[in-house]
Amino acid sequence: MADIKLFNIRGNVKELQSGTVNLEKELQTVIENNMNAFFGVTFLASEYRTTDGGRMDSIGIDENNCPVIFEYKRSVNESVINQGLFYLNWLLDHKDSFKVLVIEKLGLDKADKIDWSMPRVVCIANDFTKYDESAIKQMNRNISLIRYRKFENDLLMFEQVNENIADAIVNAQGDLSKKSKHMDKTFEERYQEASGSLKNLYDDVSKYILSLGDDVSENKMKLYVAFKKIKNFTCVEISKDRLHLYLRLDASKIQYEEGFSRDVSNIGHWGTGDVELSIKNNEDLMKAQTFISLAYNEN
Repeated sequence: MADIKLFNIRGNVKELQSGTVNLEKELQTVIENNMNAFFGVTFLASEYRTTDGGRMDSIGIDENNCPVIFEYKRSVNESVINQGLFYLNWLLDHKDSFKVLVIEKLGLDKADKIDWSMPRVVCIANDFTKYDESAIKQMNRNISLIRYRKFENDLLMFEQVNENIADAIVNAQGDLSKKSKHMDKTFEERYQEASGSLKNLYDDVSKYILSLGDDVSENKMKLYVAFKKIKNFTCVEISKDRLHLYLRLDASKIQYEEGFSRDVSNIGHWGTGDVELSIKNNEDLMKAQTFISLAYNEN
């Protein structure tokens, strides 16, 4: 891996020494206690047992309501990716078990919102091999490789080494195309029904957001598209004549413009983010770029 150096520049410059933590206990506990802050995932269970005798290290549900399995690589030669994929396949075959877990931890309302189109595995390790990074590119599953470093006693760094984004899953029951109880159209349906100019506008928005960095990925959910690094920073919905962008920004620090931006921190909407931008044309997109870039840099 690249040699990352961290310095304390207060007073005499001092290099902080990096090290590892005890993956068996310390790091897993820290992540489970702070999973939402680190990864935008609500923690559900530790050492979750499967019916075939296996145990997932950690399991949660993310900000897009998709299941997330965390596996911790404890040695260079451990096949943590294959292990995570095995558990993911088990989970897809036992959706009712996951729903029961969500009901127990978060309630029925949250369980009714589970989205099975983009479940994923997050592999966390002190380092990965080039074979690990190559392997995930060959798999049609959502997998993230996260490298960690601990500096002295109180600093913990996460680096997204690689991420594979697969096509959204459509199973035999047609989960992806199924309407919600409010009969909302899927994002794909709205995109196909949109005018040519609105489709072009979405394509321009997507290209701009993806150009912000190699760490940005486009995740097509049922009802919206989430652009994320480790966590979502911009979500996009399509309506009849405009795009709605929801940005992960502090809504109290934004100067709003009527008809273009508003605070939706207390207004229900699909996707994540407390600041909404309405994009009807390229002029709006030009104005939006400053806010999108800010959301990218702050997350």
